[in-house]
Amino acid sequence: MVVVCLCTATASPSPSEMKHQSALSFGFFLLLWTLAALGQTQDTPVPASENQRYSVQGQAPSSTPVSYASITELNGMLAQLESTSKDTQADLAKLHIERWKTDASYKKQSLTNVDSIQRNLQGALPTIMAQLRAAPEDLPASFKLYRNLDALYDVLGSVAESAGAFGSKDDFQALSNDLTGFETTRKQMAQRIENLASSKEAEIVRLRTELKTAQAAVPVTPPKKVVVDDNAPPAKKPAVKKKPAPKPAGTTTPTTGTPAKPTSGQTQNAPAQQAPAAQQTPAKQQ
Repeated sequence: MVVVCLCTATASPSPSEMKHQSALSFGFFLLLWTLAALGQTQDTPVPASENQRYSVQGQAPSSTPVSYASITELNGMLAQLESTSKDTQADLAKLHIERWKTDASYKKQSLTNVDSIQRNLQGALPTIMAQLRAAPEDLPASFKLYRNLDALYDVLGSVAESAGAFGSKDDFQALSNDLTGFETTRKQMAQRIENLASSKEAEIVRLRTELKTAQAAVPVTPPKKVVVDDNAPPAKKPAVKKKPAPKPAGTTTPTTGTPAKPTSGQTQNAPAQQAPAAQQTPAKQQ
């Protein structure tokens, strides 16, 4: 950034005016420098690797990935089941069980079955489907849906048979189509559970094999054996050495170089000394 300063010739300013102009020039220079620094900061690009690193760190660790084929298969089954459930609810609402040519107790039992099916299709079935969508390859949730479809098929089959025996042909045909839809989804779910169980079993076998291989690779140190002999004589304790008693302070040992002086009344026996033979005087001649 280039700053151009235009100056005009004027009269010599006073010292106060010079200080004011210098302060304004310094402030204007700081403002321009700050704007230039901000422009460089905004134009500085962030590397793509940094953006990717931050985005990866912000994500939570994902659980075991589910294959795209498995999710697609489950979504197709659940979509078909939802369509069958809506058609069944509409067909059950059109039934006129009170016009059937049968006794009152049988009509009452059929009405109870129809009410049970409606409550299941409106409450229990959507809940199980939502659980399975959250965990597509969860075996307990898959088996729960299969059991629910099995129960629906049995009760709906009973109502369809009664409609064919005591009701109109249109009601029987509509319920038969609904029953076929539930049967198709039930068979698909049974096959899916079998495939998931085989996959999980193969994974367990693989993990067990890897665990055994890892355990075999770890060196095993043999345990130390400690032999205890009850007949061995007891070990002798080492003798404890007694420390010499310290001498009392202030006592001195007598010296043998100088003899003790005799007390009064005692005479000292000096040892007799023999004169050497060279110092003896010869006898005088007569």
